Amino acid sequence: MLLDTASMYFRAFFGSPEILAPDGTNVNAVRGMVGYLAYLVEQYRPTHLACCWDEDWRPAWRVDLLPSYKAHRVVVPVAGAPDIEEVPDPLEVQVPIIREVLEAFGIAVVGAAGYEADDVIGTLATGAGQPVDVVTGDRDLFQLVDDDAGVRILYIGKGVGKHEQVTESWVEQKYGVSARQYADFATLRGDASDGLPGVKGVGEKTAATLLERFGDIDGIVAAAADPDSDLAPGPRLKIKDAADYLAVAPTVVAVARDIDLPRGDALALPAAPADPDALAVLTERWGLTTSVERLTGILAG
Repeated sequence: MLLDTASMYFRAFFGSPEILAPDGTNVNAVRGMVGYLAYLVEQYRPTHLACCWDEDWRPAWRVDLLPSYKAHRVVVPVAGAPDIEEVPDPLEVQVPIIREVLEAFGIAVVGAAGYEADDVIGTLATGAGQPVDVVTGDRDLFQLVDDDAGVRILYIGKGVGKHEQVTESWVEQKYGVSARQYADFATLRGDASDGLPGVKGVGEKTAATLLERFGDIDGIVAAAADPDSDLAPGPRLKIKDAADYLAVAPTVVAVARDIDLPRGDALALPAAPADPDALAVLTERWGLTTSVERLTGILAG
């Protein structure tokens, strides 16, 4: 089981009422994250689990290709300084606490310099040698779905407790494209939340139709350039006008699958907290008794 950790703690923060620790700090995202873990482990009993981390939420190599990538999420930029994502202050203070709690439990936290959590997930899901469940609220990761390899998405768009199991047939029925075409579909359609403009005038239906007819973006671009192809004048002009975008966006949208990352035993789900003393201190300081005891019991069970 691979968790898109930020997707989950953002959801916990915005979807839960304020919960105050003894010192008055809001810990709703911490409590929510531990609760989500307990629910998912109890439901699916994974042998291995990794909380995948954004070591770089806006990698320079993606921004160099497409400057608009996540640009709207950047706190007022400072020359020469790394981009900082705009995060509500009450959530920002909870992120280090979440990481400390995970580490005290001994639950693997995996990130990679210069990469997003999506890239970590893509790498660990590829060639895992066992079935993989990816927990995320990010549709971009639908590109990883692979029935033959046993990779599916537990999509939490409607909530963790109401998650949907995304398989190849689910993607096809929902969007009219195969899972292997999903990255190209997302590139054509665009995604305002990630600063991806898409091809102007091409929505989901047109994107799906173009992919059904021409296979992938390379095939669509080739058809637009071929005066003898049966691509209609309207879509042909739209694809030609978006040539610069289409030359770089597929690389931005595709998740990495070849990062050097720990695997195997390093990701084994613990049966008991790795550092019970540290966990006890964190539990008392942040008022996490109920959620920590529940997760501890489920891991032991």
